[in-house]
Amino acid sequence: MKKFTRRQVLSASVALTATPLLGLGSRPAAAADQPKVDPTEPQAQALKYVHESPKPGQNCANCRLYTGAAASAWGPCAIFPGKQVAAAGWCSAWVAKA
Repeated sequence: MKKFTRRQVLSASVALTATPLLGLGSRPAAAADQPKVDPTEPQAQALKYVHESPKPGQNCANCRLYTGAAASAWGPCAIFPGKQVAAAGWCSAWVAKA
């Protein structure tokens, strides 16, 4: 049985730990490729989601659940995982950002 040095064990540990982190740099590009929420989908209808907010001062961009960039027209939302919502949109789950 081959014996490993402490340096080899530590190097292997670091490599195994860092490998999953390398994919994090591609996440924003992947988010931009996500489909947009269709207001006719059952979940969107249940939450009364629309691409243009009918409520002054309330839109997805200033909702706590919206995680898109401040200047982006579309971005991810915790309510619609894997999809993008319009920054100008609105749904009944809207919660003001703190």
